Parts: sequence; structure tokens; C-alpha cells
Amino acid sequence: MKPIEPLTDDPRDAQRLLELAQELAAAPTIGLDTEFLRERTYRPQLCLLQLATPARCECIDPLGQIDFGPFRPALTAATPVKILHAARQDLEVLWPLFGAVTPVFDTQVAAALGGMPAQVGYGELVRRLLGVEIDKSHTRTDWSRRPLSAAQLAYAVDDVRYLAPLRDALLEQLDRLGRRAWLDEEMQPLATEGSLFVDPERAYERLKGVQELDPDRQRLAQRLAAWRERRASDRNRPRTWILDDAGLRALLAVAPRSLAALQALPELPPAFIENSGTDILRVIEEAALPARLPPLPGRPRPDAIFNDCVKKLGTVVRDAATALAIAPELLATRRDLEQIARGERDAAPLQGWRRAVVGDALLAAL
Repeated sequence: MKPIEPLTDDPRDAQRLLELAQELAAAPTIGLDTEFLRERTYRPQLCLLQLATPARCECIDPLGQIDFGPFRPALTAATPVKILHAARQDLEVLWPLFGAVTPVFDTQVAAALGGMPAQVGYGELVRRLLGVEIDKSHTRTDWSRRPLSAAQLAYAVDDVRYLAPLRDALLEQLDRLGRRAWLDEEMQPLATEGSLFVDPERAYERLKGVQELDPDRQRLAQRLAAWRERRASDRNRPRTWILDDAGLRALLAVAPRSLAALQALPELPPAFIENSGTDILRVIEEAALPARLPPLPGRPRPDAIFNDCVKKLGTVVRDAATALAIAPELLATRRDLEQIARGERDAAPLQGWRRAVVGDALLAAL
């Protein structure tokens, strides 16, 4: 097999890039994958783009000055279908270059709907459905280093080579089970901006235990988490490098109103106070807190009735999942069940295809 050579911004590759863009636009499907880094950044850094049509597989090196404009029509038009595995992070990585890549077929989601583990890996899926063993030894590669070896590039190409055959096999399986409409529904919101990126104003919802805080502290949590998210984005650094969760919880506990009070918190490094202390005090002031906050809630006592209700709902989900031969978490998470037990009716199991297969049974169990 001829070694794969990545397409770069070298003028000698310009014609091949243009031909590839034209071929992608005419193809029925595009296998798509990315290699990226984000350990030291807020936004992922695209390091390699892999593409496959029925006729060829290619890698593009994006670290130079590649003009991706000619590729945008094929990756954003209604045809061809873009096939990815565990697509969400790849779609996030590609957003700055192309916007919404659509329509998408996610082989991991399709496999889960067909009865495989909810987080089945690409290599395992290729082995199960196609009988092919692929090398996954380069999973932890630093893809920003150059040059890339022939083994690394072969690994990268394998990540797109089998996507179209996987889609064919999975569609056949879902059609046999009558679940293609389920997949269509799951794919609709996948490439939307709201599903890929954190809204700073809602970042606080990810904080553990925020629902147990008093209303004033919840308001402060919302403002502090939004400040952290925006600062991380502006500086392109991981949010925990800006302020880790322990430091954020310490701020919520005390709500310091002075520099001295900030300095008294052992969870806040001196460098953070020096660089961001004034901003934090401003955020706290803008939260308009009362002069004295109530004590932090202690560990909540178990609510036996509520817990029994959630347990009962969990049994309904497990029974439905067993009957369908799919993973229970595909139907409902514990958080979903807690929402339903609290009387909320916008939980995922009460919407769309899940409503028919488990949602009505959950409501009946209440």
C-alpha cells in the first residue's frame, strides 16, 4: 500500500486540494474525523483532518495556511452525508472553519440504538460489524508535532476508512429494528451551536450541588461561572486554569467583599488574587447579595419517598431497556429520573421517541 502523505499548504498540493474538494462535493458520503489537542487551551486545536470518499482517503495538515474555503460547500450542504464516530467533539473542532457540518451520521449513536454499548469505541465497532482489527496504539499521540510518521498517518486514515461500511451495516440493522426514525431524531440537534458550546450564562448548571444552595448563592454561582467561562474563552485556557471548582466553591461559601477576605481563602492562589481579585470582587458586588448570607446548607438528609420514587422509575427504565436490548442510559439518566420525580415535564425521556418507548410508562409509574 502506498504511504499516505498529508496535504499541506505547499503550492505543489494546491491542485490536489482543489480536486479533493470537488470530489467531496460529488460523493454520496464523506467519512470525517479530526485529531486535535486541548489539554492547554479552552478551544481545541485542530491538528489533522481526515476525509474519505468511496474512492480515496486523504489527510490534510491544517497547521499551515490551508484555504478551507473550497471544502465548505461539501461539508455544510444537505448532501453528501458526513459520517463520524462520536461526532460531538469533532464538530466543535470544525466549527471555526466551516460552521455547522451537516447532515451528520454518528456511528456511535447508531450503534447504541441498535443495541451495542452506549459508548462503544470505533475500533470495537469495526471489529464487531466488519471483522477487521485496526491498530489503536496511537490514540495518545501528540498530533501537533511534525513530522507525522507513516504509522501515525496510517492510524489516522483507518479512522475514516471504515466509516461508510459501518453506516451501511448500521442502517440495515436499524431498518430491521424499525429504529431509523430514532436516529434521525438524535441527529437533528447534533451540529447546532447550542449543543456544541457552553453558554456562559448557564455554565453554573454544571457545578455539583448548586441546586442545594440558597437563591442568593445560586445567583452568585451563575455570575462567577459565567465570568470564568468568558475569561477562559478570551485567554484560550482551560476553565480550571482560570479558577478551579474548589476555589469557586470557596467564593460561594464566603462571598468575600474585600481583598483581605479574598486573601484569607486558602483555595485561592496568590497569583489568582493578584491577576483577578478586582474582577472577582466586582462580580460579587454586582450580584447584589445581602450583607449576611445564610449558613451553607448541610448535607441534605435522604428523602426516602423521593429516593423510592427515583428507584421505581429506574426499574421502569431498566425493564424497557431490557425489552429493547439497549443500554438503559440511552433511555434515561438518573438526573432525568430525578427531574421527573420532582414534577418536571421537559426531561428527555418525556420527549420524542423516548416518550413512546418509556416516557408514558414513567408517568404511569408516578
